[in-house]
Amino acid sequence: MSWAFLRDLLSGVNKYSTGIGRIWVAVVFVFRLLVYVAAAENIWKHEHDEFECNIKQPGCENVCFDHFFPVSHIRLWALQLIMVSTPSLLVVFHVAYRENREKHHNQKLYKNPGKIDGGLLCTYLISLILKTGLETVFLVLFYKLYNGFKIPHLVKCDIKPCPNTVDCYISKPTEKMIFLYFLVGTSCLCIVLNLSELSYLIFKYSRKCYLKRHIKKQQ
Repeated sequence: MSWAFLRDLLSGVNKYSTGIGRIWVAVVFVFRLLVYVAAAENIWKHEHDEFECNIKQPGCENVCFDHFFPVSHIRLWALQLIMVSTPSLLVVFHVAYRENREKHHNQKLYKNPGKIDGGLLCTYLISLILKTGLETVFLVLFYKLYNGFKIPHLVKCDIKPCPNTVDCYISKPTEKMIFLYFLVGTSCLCIVLNLSELSYLIFKYSRKCYLKRHIKKQQ
């Protein structure tokens, strides 16, 4: 899978972000996208082929794998990475709208089309809320699907067509656990960064509005 589009999206978002937003972009690009492409994807590449049960009953191994891994970790991470980055398109589209509006009217309508104020501020705040919400939803989804953030060495399965309770073994569970914790940790870090940026922007512009009102009252 080519991740060039996501890289280009993050590069575009970086232009219109605050300092905290740029840290978020760096975390997503370096600690999530690059780690996913360079290492994590290869670890889970043959997860089904390397899943072994101590019985050769036809169909038993497949149903057990489907029960314990209803959705592939790596595909769910890929979906999460795409979904949490997509709300940033709202900001890019809004800036593009401002620039096209200036071209259409052939005059300067904004001091800086990429400056976070007015309608663009609302769009930016909405994108932060959506990113935080999606990160949280995916963390809960991971937890519910896999009964916690853990990779067991051995799982016991008694689903038909297995004739009895069989032992199934997951390959490289320790390595997978390390990457699982790393990716969950970076996801939590992104939530903290999004909430910090949201609080910073609300505080900054609330203070700005308060000062304007205070100056007007003095005048």
